[in-house]
Amino acid sequence: MRANRTISALLAAGLAIATLGACSGTETPSKPGATGVLNIGMPDGATMPANNNPFLDTSFAKHLGYAWLIWEPLALQNETKPADEPKPWLATKWKWSADYSSVVLTVRENVKWSDGSAMTADDVAYSFQIMKDHKGVNYYALPLKDVKVAGQDVTVSFEGSQYVNRTKVLSTQVINKKQWSAFSDPAKDVVDKPIGTGPYTIKSVTPSTVTLSVRSDYWQTAPKVAEIRCTTYSGNDTQLTALTSGATDWTYAFMANAKTTFVAKDPAHFKLWFPPALSADGLWINTTKAPFDNAHLRRAMSMVINRDDIFNQAMAGYFKPKVGNITGIPTPAGDAFLAPEYKGKSSESDLATAKKELTDNGFTFDGTTLKDPTGKPVTITLTDPADWNDYQTALTIIKENLATIGITAKIDKANQDAWFDAIAKGNFDAALHWSNGGATPYDMYENIMNGAQLQPIGTTANGNYGRFNSPEATQALKDYANATDDTARTAAMHKIQKIMVEQMPMIATSAGNLGAEYSTAKWTGWPDESNPYAAIQPTRWGMLDVVMHLTPAS
Repeated sequence: MRANRTISALLAAGLAIATLGACSGTETPSKPGATGVLNIGMPDGATMPANNNPFLDTSFAKHLGYAWLIWEPLALQNETKPADEPKPWLATKWKWSADYSSVVLTVRENVKWSDGSAMTADDVAYSFQIMKDHKGVNYYALPLKDVKVAGQDVTVSFEGSQYVNRTKVLSTQVINKKQWSAFSDPAKDVVDKPIGTGPYTIKSVTPSTVTLSVRSDYWQTAPKVAEIRCTTYSGNDTQLTALTSGATDWTYAFMANAKTTFVAKDPAHFKLWFPPALSADGLWINTTKAPFDNAHLRRAMSMVINRDDIFNQAMAGYFKPKVGNITGIPTPAGDAFLAPEYKGKSSESDLATAKKELTDNGFTFDGTTLKDPTGKPVTITLTDPADWNDYQTALTIIKENLATIGITAKIDKANQDAWFDAIAKGNFDAALHWSNGGATPYDMYENIMNGAQLQPIGTTANGNYGRFNSPEATQALKDYANATDDTARTAAMHKIQKIMVEQMPMIATSAGNLGAEYSTAKWTGWPDESNPYAAIQPTRWGMLDVVMHLTPAS
């Protein structure tokens, strides 16, 4: 299975957020009337390193998602509703400076670490200081400048505006200063017995399963789940077997025929919910290569790519939602950001419109062959790793779609390591790839169009893989990130969308997802389309909120 590449980070609040309850229930410790076992499974391999380090991508804690049940964030954002304000958690409130270059966080009192000691403002301050001192734990590369403590308030200042990083700042997991200051390399060191504020502690560890037990001294009403068992399976097939047999209650795995192999086995209890994130998968085009440096050709290609077929065939009708809007912004998550002229405007047009776009701008047809303005037949190589079945199916669909406008495409089933290197260095024609995601469409667009990420062919890039060179887009992105009022910010976002529509540097086809497969046979209270209170993907921060909502089915 190809892992979800969407980077976690979604919407933040306004200038100041009023104090809200952290979640339903009291903030005083209470004994948990908890019972039963929740089984979480992930198809990440037969065994994994027995390390609970939340900063290490290969650790049990990161892969299986339970890091969020041990180290809690300052605030909890509902990623399915990025326009909503975050929910206060270990911070009761926060206030940003007018230019978003600093934030004052008020730390919640009466919170205990799992070793019985009190969480303090110093712990919160250290959770930022460690990112400043150790680049490896600064997951979002936040440009930290200074951290100060005054009573229960922690002031964090940054180099420049952090408007686009607000949720990334507020999602910071608070760590225990005493424990973490003893590590020599906090990004890699083994965390054997983690100390956290979260509702669970580690009970036992085997090469494939970590068992967590609920705390009796948790700072708010404890969850009703007594134990959580997180298990890694060898692949999607073994994960599916565990899910349908009841050994797993909750997972995130691509299943080619999920509606028949999973849901149909027990429609009353076996469920899928895959809401979109504000990120996009799509066809990244190398804009340095003629004739694909021509925006009219890229626009025509977008017009004939059948996103419904990609959703129903490549994404099995559920896994990654279709991106239907011409701006590439996933909806409904991004509805609030759409410029008026693009609301309800579909990505797809008819074949005649695509052909007219070409013939009006120097392209010609020789029978069924499209020729560029120099008279050369238009050909393209579409590339993705051989075993990424969803992407390979999508490439086959795209190849057939492009043939309708006379483009001859071939598919390169690449070696994965070689593919990553080729994408980073710009040695490709076109490839399906994901974008970054965030609190607003900025992260997606910045990843696709920012000239600050532009690198020559042959030099490794960390974004803008299509080498799209648009000073206008770069300036609009900068204007959005540094705007001092909503009017200027909205104007910049609308300009960015206009560039995306008119220049089409990347053809968005599918949204990143926040989904999961789950069973209601043993546990109820899951978020779904009718009650989207949190993202349901078990490795994202919303999983903490989900666990807090679950109750026994009987």
